[in-house]
Amino acid sequence: MSTAAATLPFRDPGLPLAERVEDLLSRLTPRERIAMLHQYAPAVPRLGVAEFRTGTETLHGVAWLGPATTFPQAVGLGATWDEDLIHAVAEAVSLEQRAFHHHRPPVLGTGRTSLQGWAPVVNLLRDPRWGRNEEGYSEDPLLTARLATAFCRGMTGDHPRYLRTAPVLKHFLAYNNEDDRCTTSSGLRPRVLHEYDLAAFRPAIATGAATGVMAAYNLVNGRPAHLSPLLEQELRRWAHPTGHDLFVVSDAEAPSNLVDPEHYFDDHATAHAAALKAGIDSFTDHGPDSAVTIARITTALERGQLTLDDIDRAVRRQLSIRFRLGEFDPDLDPYATTGWDTVNCQAHQALALRAATEQVVLLKNTGLLPLAPQRRVAVVGPLACTLFEDWYSGTHPYR
Repeated sequence: MSTAAATLPFRDPGLPLAERVEDLLSRLTPRERIAMLHQYAPAVPRLGVAEFRTGTETLHGVAWLGPATTFPQAVGLGATWDEDLIHAVAEAVSLEQRAFHHHRPPVLGTGRTSLQGWAPVVNLLRDPRWGRNEEGYSEDPLLTARLATAFCRGMTGDHPRYLRTAPVLKHFLAYNNEDDRCTTSSGLRPRVLHEYDLAAFRPAIATGAATGVMAAYNLVNGRPAHLSPLLEQELRRWAHPTGHDLFVVSDAEAPSNLVDPEHYFDDHATAHAAALKAGIDSFTDHGPDSAVTIARITTALERGQLTLDDIDRAVRRQLSIRFRLGEFDPDLDPYATTGWDTVNCQAHQALALRAATEQVVLLKNTGLLPLAPQRRVAVVGPLACTLFEDWYSGTHPYR
């Protein structure tokens, strides 16, 4: 970074957050702003701004990046009914996420592992046939909301200014089916919408515990979730009193789905413009290749389907998260010194064992449990030694 860039107002930690964001935004060219709308936002070397990526999977441990502490599946954590335990688990996960960010290169792309955590999942488990119910906590919106809030608090940490990590609630809205998930439409009557599905999302957002939301693949009442007016009408309305806006990300390839499998729009530029105006701030599409997203949004801007103000709103939300994560204040970031030795440390192993123990639910005790010392149990069969993982299992450091 040049000496001149180091003294720009957005580098001054004494200024209010909004002023710093606005100063940095004003220095970005239109093309640089558009590029930030992709999941893999490139660096801006002339300003000393690093690359940024949205999203590390952290549902029950840091996933897909290498060996890390693996906690019970979310549905198992939900079975503990223990908010303090869920908070402790999330704190451990966020510390390990910080360690990967500071000490290990990303698996895909360049730059650093994202500090935005794509968790928790607050979709409600209404039907056991849906296929991915291990991702959520419960069929009950109150329990789900309480545990999700506790998880988010554990992820963010309790520093008054800086976030340890930035949790993102998944997946908005009325989602958890697996088959044809990109083309099915969930039918929600108003009462079910407000008293059931929205109720699971609201507390974590309204208290400021969650910093973002991921839109779902499915349609809701015939409209793709990535175009839902509820993003602005409900979610951002709830967040407004907290003083921070929500950073809303797309699910993987979902922006392209608006044209390809869903046939909701005739072309991708129109679809991207509609999603951005509906409230999507970051496009997770085409992996690390940002060129496709940049071209589509640029085309929409040239057609008049978007304005620079539409783009700026989304970029502001990203920059705000980045400032809160301490990216521009490395000397003041209280979590910048997190060491690699926190990954799979003994304390986290013990916490994982505690969570695994507390998730067990005894429905009826006929005298078999607890097992007496003289009893022996054999696990037999062709799958006896098979370790089954879910979509978001981490790389287990043990078997």
